[in-house]
Amino acid sequence: MSESLQALQQLKQQIQQSVIGQEHVVDALLVALLTNGNVLLEGLPGTAKTRSVKSLATSLNIDLGRVQFTPDLLPSDVTGTEVYQEVNGKPTLTFQQGPIFNNILLADEINRSPAKVQAALLEAMEERQITVAGKTYALPKLFMVLATQNPIEQEGTYPLPEAQMDRFIMKVTVDYPEDDAEAQIIKLVRGEEKSQQSVEKIDAEHIFTARDEIHHVHMSDAMVDYIVAIVMATRKPERYPDSPLQQWLNVGSSPRASISLDKCARAQAWLNGKDFCDPDDVRAIVHSVLRHRLVLSYDAMADGITADQVIDEILRQVAVA
Repeated sequence: MSESLQALQQLKQQIQQSVIGQEHVVDALLVALLTNGNVLLEGLPGTAKTRSVKSLATSLNIDLGRVQFTPDLLPSDVTGTEVYQEVNGKPTLTFQQGPIFNNILLADEINRSPAKVQAALLEAMEERQITVAGKTYALPKLFMVLATQNPIEQEGTYPLPEAQMDRFIMKVTVDYPEDDAEAQIIKLVRGEEKSQQSVEKIDAEHIFTARDEIHHVHMSDAMVDYIVAIVMATRKPERYPDSPLQQWLNVGSSPRASISLDKCARAQAWLNGKDFCDPDDVRAIVHSVLRHRLVLSYDAMADGITADQVIDEILRQVAVA
């Protein structure tokens, strides 16, 4: 086991000590961190979305910037703006960095701000840089956007456009915890109120070393064909005439889905201590990678069909080469 893998496993354990009953959320955050991706966390209030992000930043000892997205937010509130200053008696415009210039940007309730503010994140999410007043500024080497949104409070919200959704490598659904986990949460919070426990910091350099190691995880041609077949099933459901996919799907996934599946499957395999990728690694992350990249038909929505059910059907139809 490499030193970086040990560090990531320690990081996972530390986050799980403060985030109980959401192991799949912690796994997704680690995969996104290793693949240099962004994550959209969708869940009901109180399901530890923000807590998960804070725990990740605290355990890694990296900078966390938080923006509460509201209808009156301006793009400059996120990216920063040029301010007037006098330097040596001369008027000068100086760029004042916004909260996006952190290792992690927590975009809380991202769908509560209009498209103009949401669009301010597009360049940062894809190219790790921003442009203000014609000047381009590079973001930190370790940078990711972790956004949250509430699935039920849709009044006064601005749904994210497909182009922005596609820039999230994963969309993770955060559900309520089970009975045992709920009891552990009560005891955890009670203990935190009594004392503040110190957290051992993980060196962020392990992330960059791990990313290099993931590049060497073997992905066979058969596995590439399997990933392509899954994504193609979202675009060409007519290939499966005995399945309801054609009635359920309106628009399929973009090539970013294939790229993301490849990256996340290799990261998943690496986290499991393997140097090769198999179908189980793909199936472990396929729902998070694809669920926000599908546009369901009106008939599917009318029948209450979810994106996860569509993906389940695709996995039943697509055979491993």
